[in-house]
Amino acid sequence: MEHFFATCPRGLEPVLVGELGALGARNAKFVDGGAAFDGDLALCYSANLESRVASRVLWQVGAAPYRSEHDIHDAARGLPWPQLFDVSRSIRVNVAAIRSPVKSLDFVTLRVKDAVCDAFRAARGKRPDVDTAAPDVRIHAFLTRDHATFYLDTSGDALFKRGWRAAGGEAPLRENLAAGILKLTGWAPQAPLFDPMCGSGTLLVEAAMMALDVAPGLNRAFGLEKLSNFDATKWRALRENAQARRKPAHALPIYGSDRSGTILELARDNLLSAGLVDAVQLKQMHVLDAAPPQGEPGILVMNPPYGERTGDEAELEALYPKLGDVLKQRFAGWTAWIFTADLRLPKLIRLAASRRIPLYNGALECRLLKYELVAGSRRKEKPDRGGKGGGTVPVS
Repeated sequence: MEHFFATCPRGLEPVLVGELGALGARNAKFVDGGAAFDGDLALCYSANLESRVASRVLWQVGAAPYRSEHDIHDAARGLPWPQLFDVSRSIRVNVAAIRSPVKSLDFVTLRVKDAVCDAFRAARGKRPDVDTAAPDVRIHAFLTRDHATFYLDTSGDALFKRGWRAAGGEAPLRENLAAGILKLTGWAPQAPLFDPMCGSGTLLVEAAMMALDVAPGLNRAFGLEKLSNFDATKWRALRENAQARRKPAHALPIYGSDRSGTILELARDNLLSAGLVDAVQLKQMHVLDAAPPQGEPGILVMNPPYGERTGDEAELEALYPKLGDVLKQRFAGWTAWIFTADLRLPKLIRLAASRRIPLYNGALECRLLKYELVAGSRRKEKPDRGGKGGGTVPVS
């Protein structure tokens, strides 16, 4: 039984635990920024291949108490690095800490790197090269107040890099955050899904992948393939199984629109790159002209832009109340979910949110807001005090 830690965007930890449990993880429990879990290496392979919200899957290879940087070096030096990967592999060391007394994480990073290289020199007579840009093997050390834990990164590139993105556009939503948002909405693939501000199409691609049971890691390489214990036969079987269950692309009740034809072409290019262009229907349209794409109510989800320049902020301030009117007047019966980094939106949109879920886009604090859209006003009616009859009037 091995110990692992999967990282994810902050706010999605419970979703990640659910995914890991469904894959067969044992003792999965979340902490801020990820989830610890136990299992064998086959589970580690599955988590990399199948998790839609994880950012990285780290394999714990050692842990020790410490009181100084020297103790951290000695703990790292005592681990069997030459048995874990070949000296021909380039390395990068990352160190993170919470409430650690060490004075410099950069110095600790250097000491851990030296410990790994010293271990190789003693065992192989030479040391691995360091490559901070595109390493073969990523080594992570995590420090608490008095404990150091060492990991090998089995993912390589971050897992949100699915391999389908042909074009990003401005500040695209990361793929695993988009998938997590979709999971939080409770959307089921048979229900209509509409993104009226789709940008480069991240939410649409992730939704189509979920609907067609496309494993998110099916078209990319992983760090686990460069470790000495890599089981190529087991890995091939997992990938072949994932490929076999992938449903062919066909028209789905997934719709996207954007006011910019240029941006919409980016979305089309991304869908084409992912092999999903036949699954999603796109239309050029301003969000204020949006209407339900079909009769049956469904889930409306969007990630509106947020302004950093004064002009952008003023434009958005005028847009939000109009957007609220469009949702209320045209989307009765739908449930709208708005993901935003603009914390003015909940007040300006003039709708009552039934849920406000804190999420983070990197270090940026955001909210996922849920609006249950009903016809007319949701507020209580009060007696007509005009003196004519005993009727009621809606309070708007």
